[in-house]
Amino acid sequence: MTGRVDSPGPGGDEAKRTAVTSDQWGRVDDDGTVYVRTADGERSVGQYAAGSPEEALAFYVKRYDALVAEVELLEQRVKGAKLTPEEATESVRTVRAQVTGANAVGDLAALEQRLTDLGPVIDTQREARKVERAQRTAEAKEAKEKLVAEAEAVAEGTDWRNGANRLRDLLEQWKALPRIDRASDDALWRRFSTARTAYTRHRKVHFAEQNEKRDAARVVKERLVKEAEKLADSTEWGPTAGAYRELMRQWKAAGPAPKDVDDALWKRFRGAQDQFFGARDAANAALDAEFAGNAEVKEKLLVEAEALVPVTDLESAKRAFRDIADRWDAAGKVPRDRMKELEGRIRAVEQAIRKVEDEQWQRSDPEKSRRADDMVSKLEAAIAKVEADLEKARAAGNDKQVKELEENLESRRSFLDMARRASADFSG
Repeated sequence: MTGRVDSPGPGGDEAKRTAVTSDQWGRVDDDGTVYVRTADGERSVGQYAAGSPEEALAFYVKRYDALVAEVELLEQRVKGAKLTPEEATESVRTVRAQVTGANAVGDLAALEQRLTDLGPVIDTQREARKVERAQRTAEAKEAKEKLVAEAEAVAEGTDWRNGANRLRDLLEQWKALPRIDRASDDALWRRFSTARTAYTRHRKVHFAEQNEKRDAARVVKERLVKEAEKLADSTEWGPTAGAYRELMRQWKAAGPAPKDVDDALWKRFRGAQDQFFGARDAANAALDAEFAGNAEVKEKLLVEAEALVPVTDLESAKRAFRDIADRWDAAGKVPRDRMKELEGRIRAVEQAIRKVEDEQWQRSDPEKSRRADDMVSKLEAAIAKVEADLEKARAAGNDKQVKELEENLESRRSFLDMARRASADFSG
């Protein structure tokens, strides 16, 4: 009698067939009892009285086929690292329990050996996972240390707008990291948590202070608004404009109030200013229209004044300008947008006349004339001495001294020429 078990290999390919014969792995006796042969001898695996011995043996061979398939599936999963080492060890234990003492006919010892051969594979995977886990732990520790350092840097800063968001991001990153050894994890978490707590406390203090400042600013700005509204109908244009400038300075110095309050107060403050300056601008526009004729008069006076330049007769120019200045003052005010232009032109003529007058005074200054004459006398005396020394050097044949004295004499004569011209200017 022969029996045969065929087991499919991985990926659907045909695996090695294991032949089962009654002489090698099993037999059926006359009463239908089926035996399996092992290294320890025969063992009864059951009875099959309903059919022929061949059918009986085939029945128990099919059970062996099922065990082969179970072992092969386990081998695939273990070698493919589909199971953790712990899961693989437990699965080997479970399948081994099914193989050991199985009521099946086949090479049960070979199946057990295949299960045993999985042990070193699992051990290798366990060691690899241990190394990988250690590496992940080291990386996680390094990452957490960086998160802690950044959290502490944020806690020491004053970025109240972005700091809180950044700490929330860091917390989410912390949660995504695996735990490390308990002592290190707890120590790093304490630092991280302390940094968050410190930042939150300082942030609350900051905003509490800001709220106090905003409340104080609100009180100040409410007072400024009332003062601005009292001045809105004033027609004292100069003093009131100055008062508004001072109110604006105080407004800026007060700082921000709560935003909704600040916006409402600013609307009232600006409204009062606009009312006053609008009335002032309207009044000035009316005056400008009234003063337009005065500007025409002054333009004609400028034609007379500018004709005095360049000055050729100082006394005549001074008399003419005094007359023009009197008529200028009598002409009255001009539109504001013409004031700078017209005043600049009349001042230019006045300065030109004054410059000529100053130059004449400098030339006739007695003290300067005396100093110029004195300089001429001193240079003439010095030159006479150098000339005498030069004659002596020539007589002595001292060429070197002659050269030095000639250079000295030339320099002093140049200075004397300049001094004489200056003295002549003052004398003139």
